[in-house]
Amino acid sequence: MPHEPSHEPTCDLRLDPEWIIPVEPTGRVLRHHSLLVKAGRIAALLPCRQADAWQATERIRLPDHALIPGLVNLHTHAAMTLLRGYADDLPLMVWLREHIWPAEGRWVSAEFVLDGSRLACLEMLRAGITCFNDMYFFAESTLEAAVTARQRVAAGLIVVDFPSAYAADPDGYLQKGIDLRDAWKNEPLASFCLAPHAPYSTADRTLEKVATYAAQLDLPIHMHVHETRDEIAQSIKDHGIRPLARLRNLGLLGPGFIAVHAVQLEAAEIDMLASHGCHVAHCPSSNLKLASGMAPIARLLAQGVHVGVGTDGPASNNRLDQWQEMRLTALLAKGSSGDPAAVPAHIALEMATLAGARALGLDGQIGSLGLGKQADLVAVDLSGVENQPCYDPISQLVYCAGRQHVRHVWVGGQAVVREGVCLTLDAAEVRQKAMVWRERLRPGG
Repeated sequence: MPHEPSHEPTCDLRLDPEWIIPVEPTGRVLRHHSLLVKAGRIAALLPCRQADAWQATERIRLPDHALIPGLVNLHTHAAMTLLRGYADDLPLMVWLREHIWPAEGRWVSAEFVLDGSRLACLEMLRAGITCFNDMYFFAESTLEAAVTARQRVAAGLIVVDFPSAYAADPDGYLQKGIDLRDAWKNEPLASFCLAPHAPYSTADRTLEKVATYAAQLDLPIHMHVHETRDEIAQSIKDHGIRPLARLRNLGLLGPGFIAVHAVQLEAAEIDMLASHGCHVAHCPSSNLKLASGMAPIARLLAQGVHVGVGTDGPASNNRLDQWQEMRLTALLAKGSSGDPAAVPAHIALEMATLAGARALGLDGQIGSLGLGKQADLVAVDLSGVENQPCYDPISQLVYCAGRQHVRHVWVGGQAVVREGVCLTLDAAEVRQKAMVWRERLRPGG
């Protein structure tokens, strides 16, 4: 008899974790469900018995694991892994002007950014960060590192008013950025932001051009804003107005604006961010380490401001660890507001995933486990004694688990980390490159 074709639905991958936490709808936990992947996208979320009707090319059972969306790091400077620990325990402007900027002026190159970004991608992937929003020179090298690692990157097209090895003037930065975006716009793992560094490093004319390009190309704007009291005092001295008001007057604020740090905010400025639909990239570890202060996250959320979580760069954190940032986000909001419910665990997890994707305009593709979305997935092992007993897996993920518990990571349905080992980058080679740069950057190197 001729073989009768099967009418069973098929998929490439079936995952059977203890818990699935889709993030949307908020706070939901699915137990004893399967997630099915086909052609890199989420094809179904079903009770395990219903999933048995599907034929899967590969099936992975994950007892005692929680399956979550890939983490989205809303702000970092990936290549600065090579400056990790280079200058610590200093105020922001001393740190920048006397240590970081001189080191960058001497050493930053396409090679530096490529090697530093590979090191960052390795660290982030092993921690379950499947997408990062970057801001640095030689973004083409960051793109190359991320795509090779099979990691999503929102490449920041940096703009400053001072010359560097990358460009001589603001027009040069903008032209290089636009050319880069045009060259890479068809890469499915890449997206782009315009990234003027900060109000104090970009003139009005430059910012007006950024606003024009952002509108014409439909690109987000990603910028350090209101990080320190000194920044605000300098703006009042130089421009007679606080930085956010200046940016508003220049036409930068809107749903595509990502305000990085936003630590020093008055009530009217929180209203301003909310009314313009802006996003905030909250980087608590960096803010604490540089003694910049604590962003008013509880008040921002209460006013309806969209807040995502970022690590900042490895030179000012010094970890690319979204788990640490997620936990600190929840704890600092509680402590500073006096409200233990200010940022509950499920909101902290959403801030580290979907909120970041939304700020980058990627929430239709990533950030939650919805049907048809890209299968960017992280399996977290909660079987260890340090995670027992587990009454609420979302609470456990935010307050107890860490990057060391990440066991498997997929990007677009492709495994990039298996049993804690990165499959797309050679860890020994990446480490060796970092050691070479350490010797070069040592005093007298």
